[in-house]
Amino acid sequence: RPDKVLVTHFLDEWNQYIDRLAEVSNTEISSFKGLIDALGKRHNYFHEHGCRLSDIGLAHLFSQETSEAELEKAFNSLRSGQTPDIKARKQFKTAVLVHLSRMNFEKGWTQQFHLGALRNNSTRQFDTIGRDTGFDSIADFPQAVQLSHFFDILDRNNQLAKTIVYNLNPADNAVFASMVGNFNDGSKAGKMQFGSGWWFLDQKDGIEQQLNTLSNMGLLSRFVGMLTDSRSFLSFPRHEYFRRILCNLLGNDMENGELPNDLDLVGGLVKNVCYYNAKSYFDF
Repeated sequence: RPDKVLVTHFLDEWNQYIDRLAEVSNTEISSFKGLIDALGKRHNYFHEHGCRLSDIGLAHLFSQETSEAELEKAFNSLRSGQTPDIKARKQFKTAVLVHLSRMNFEKGWTQQFHLGALRNNSTRQFDTIGRDTGFDSIADFPQAVQLSHFFDILDRNNQLAKTIVYNLNPADNAVFASMVGNFNDGSKAGKMQFGSGWWFLDQKDGIEQQLNTLSNMGLLSRFVGMLTDSRSFLSFPRHEYFRRILCNLLGNDMENGELPNDLDLVGGLVKNVCYYNAKSYFDF
């Protein structure tokens, strides 16, 4: 959002983050290259301590490539408290995301992108109780072109890690489900995943829509199923909720003759979606 209050808040927070990153990584961050070096050290740290997944929440992906000189210019602007123009911001975000994604690929991580939220809609509430305090909503950003271009930047150099994309706007379900199919390359079964319904879509209708769209556009049998947000006390019952919805959906299809009336066959699918696919996909 262009609001002056939010921009000023972001710049202050960003510079505090860079200072903290420099401290914990024991790296001087005086350039864009220094920033990437510091992020690489932290990526190594988490890998050494058993981390194998990353998760980034964005309105949409970015795919505006540029030169190292332009990235250094944008970095210097941010460090001095100035706001780069829109093009430079997109270039900077693209570069950081690409570097992080390459780190994920090199270490065999799975990367997750939660896309489609419009955050901090109420400036009054932002001023009163701060950012990310419940005044967010579904957005209608264009997604297809950015998804395509970002994945292609990595895929054309064979640097695209296992990836799960989660969509917040149900109008874009078919876009996400069909897009991931473009970049499945056989290196890992179900390498590119259309993730389960989340946030506003983490309810019966939203979960059913995601499952049906995935079944229509992709391969439900390779789906890694529901995810857990460990910050929420409802996270673990949510998996039971998901399993019941999945079984009900498949059971109705069996009754309607749209799936074979074969409990072993369909039951195996349920077991895979709810457990074994994730175990294999994440190399647990």
